[in-house]
Amino acid sequence: MKSPKPPNLPQGSQKSYFYGHRKPSRNRSVVYGGLFSNRQSLSRDPSSTSGDRKTFDFRKWDPESRLPPAITPPSPVISAASERLSPIARYILDAFRKNHDQWGPSVVAELNKLRRVTPNIVAEVLKIEKHPATAAKFFHWAGKQKGYRHDFAAYNAFAYCLNRTGHFRAADQLPELMDSQGRPPSEKQFEILIRMHADKKRGLRVYYIYEKMKKFGVKPRVFLYNRIMDALIKSGNLDLALSVYEDFREDGLVEESTTFMILIKGLCKAGRMEEMLEILTRMRKNLCKPDVFAYTAMIRTLVSEGDMDASLRIWDEMEHDGIEPDVMAYGTLVMGLCKGGRVERGYELFMEMKDKKILIDREIYKVLINGFVVDGKVGSACDLWKDLVDSGYIADLEIYNSVIRGLCNVKQVDKAYKLFQVAVQEELEPDLETINPIMVAYVVMKRVDDFCDLLEQIQKLGYPTEEYLPQFFMLFCKERERIKMALDLFDVLKTKGHSRAPVFNILMDALYKMGDIQKSLSLFFEMKDFGFQPDATSYSIAICCFVEKEEIQEACSCHNKIIEMPHFPSVAAYSSLARGLCRIGEIDAVMMLVRECLGNHESGPMEFKYVLRAVHACRASNAENVMDVLDEMIQEGCLPSEVIYCAIISGMCKHGTIQAGREVFTELKSRKLLTEADMIVYDEMLIEHMQKKTADLVLAGLKFFGLESKLKAKGCRLLDN
Repeated sequence: MKSPKPPNLPQGSQKSYFYGHRKPSRNRSVVYGGLFSNRQSLSRDPSSTSGDRKTFDFRKWDPESRLPPAITPPSPVISAASERLSPIARYILDAFRKNHDQWGPSVVAELNKLRRVTPNIVAEVLKIEKHPATAAKFFHWAGKQKGYRHDFAAYNAFAYCLNRTGHFRAADQLPELMDSQGRPPSEKQFEILIRMHADKKRGLRVYYIYEKMKKFGVKPRVFLYNRIMDALIKSGNLDLALSVYEDFREDGLVEESTTFMILIKGLCKAGRMEEMLEILTRMRKNLCKPDVFAYTAMIRTLVSEGDMDASLRIWDEMEHDGIEPDVMAYGTLVMGLCKGGRVERGYELFMEMKDKKILIDREIYKVLINGFVVDGKVGSACDLWKDLVDSGYIADLEIYNSVIRGLCNVKQVDKAYKLFQVAVQEELEPDLETINPIMVAYVVMKRVDDFCDLLEQIQKLGYPTEEYLPQFFMLFCKERERIKMALDLFDVLKTKGHSRAPVFNILMDALYKMGDIQKSLSLFFEMKDFGFQPDATSYSIAICCFVEKEEIQEACSCHNKIIEMPHFPSVAAYSSLARGLCRIGEIDAVMMLVRECLGNHESGPMEFKYVLRAVHACRASNAENVMDVLDEMIQEGCLPSEVIYCAIISGMCKHGTIQAGREVFTELKSRKLLTEADMIVYDEMLIEHMQKKTADLVLAGLKFFGLESKLKAKGCRLLDN
């Protein structure tokens, strides 16, 4: 139905109507229709307005307008949340936006266009505003309006705004502000602050607000007491929670089941069973016996802490109260016992469930089977697997993996292989965890042909053997005594076309760590014969091997090839090559390598980080500064090495003196970090490097002044003579 049109009055008429509202007067501004209203009014005669002040016209403000392109912020003008606000609140937020959320005269001028801002408007603005400084200034400005008083909604919105922007400590001072402005805080205001801190697990702040409540004479309800104790317990402040509980009792409040359960769960988690049993006795006496859900919650808490003795004690208490455990209670305790290594006790409870005809979850079967396999009772695990299948369940892949692993551990690899085939028929998509025990058993039992047949079958089924094979060798080579078997197996695989480049790297690394440098390098050279190009990992291992053989030139060549790829060596390769260069006196190359390593690896060696600090300490030409760095390094568990000593030589030659360098080495010798022979070697390196740096400076000066050609001519005449 269309709204009636206003009557056509003369231009000079003083009467203008809003249908359904009072007519405007000289003491109330005229609100025009437009974007936010479908009301219409006639224009007022300018002569009838009081004074020269012009009424702000909302028709001239477009909330969807944007700033000029040069200063337009990247975010949209009005968010989805602000679209639900009232027109005045949107106008205020728009004024903040236009001034980039910086409070100043321009913002105040915009706000002064409004006749009045109500507490509801203040609350609306503060719920959206994201800048705490602007929100605080606006809150203060609104409070200075004549005849205005903030209501509780405005204070609460301000508290939410401060907490949302990370100024929760400022929000905690709002009760004092409210009290100073004649509005003493109620329990609701404290509850808001407590809830904010509890959600962020700030237990000590919760207790701080609780103490402040007592200063203001506000007594929490049972619900709020529960919230405070729960927040304190979850943040690890159990003793504070118990002190709050004492206040709870002194206030004459009556505990609810929630109150008891919060305390019981907290005491269970802390392992304070005697105190927990006292609370449990008080609960039985004052309220009622805990039900099965309460007991299950206690057991779950104790199981999560790994306290199985206490879990069984709670189980006995539940039986003493005549509470019949349900499937959740049984399952929680059985799974906890199995994971805690008490499979036999868990199996007893499992048989109780079967006698009571309680539905047994597949997860219970799974943890029992895995527990029996870990204990070496593979027969019991197989019986449970058969019981699972007979009960109508379909075994998942984890159950198959556990049984297969158990059968392989007792050298029943043929049965494990049949079980693997059953898993394939059931389309369970076996992974490496399924296949790896069978492969290991074949290698240990020297059934290499069966291993190859299994590998080909896996390949026919479409499984990624190029991923499985390197992972198998990585797991298999973790034990040093198996490396020889892995090499023999790989020799057979190479003849059958199953060689992989990552396997070469794994075996090279295993041989290097075992100390067989020559065999590791032979695999490195052998890669090309099988059509594989060495990658960064191959070259990194080769660098370590070449350094061990003192073939530093070859190691540097490998480093350069990695950089050309482009990749960068491993941290171990950088460390090894740096030590190798130190031995031949290439100090500048060492420093370049240290900086390159720290630039390429986020977590470089601690030793390299102290190299740069030692060089910087040499700027003072003072042995004490350098020794302070070395002392800190030793406290961190990193002993000085040849790389650090070369760094001291480099730093002293660049920034200090030979005498200061000698003082450092003398101090190291007195602390028995350097031997007499090593000190002599490093002293010679210091002198030689200083001479080299001096010669480089002289040559650079000659080049700068254009005297290099004269130097060469003079050298030729000397040779002729």
